Amino acid sequence: PPTENLLLRIMEGQGLNPFKWSNEPYDTYSAHKHNYDKVIYVVRGSITFGLPVVKQQVTLHAGDRLEILAGTVHNAQVGVDGVVCLEGHKE
Repeated sequence: PPTENLLLRIMEGQGLNPFKWSNEPYDTYSAHKHNYDKVIYVVRGSITFGLPVVKQQVTLHAGDRLEILAGTVHNAQVGVDGVVCLEGHKE
């Protein structure tokens, strides 16, 4: 998987202003939405995002990218090893 520094450079090249966040194993986020587009890259660990409206899930691992469009209802479940992510927003 790409390094954190490489992912930072990729995101900055996409015009994003990334910040890092992390969660402990099995942490959860209940269903919610944002008024901005969100781009996430996983640095370490894993996280599963649920899209309840369309009844789909996607699990991300180190190096994976997910873009969640503004207004998209989503939830999340952190994997067994926790997760470290880089996130940037598109206004």
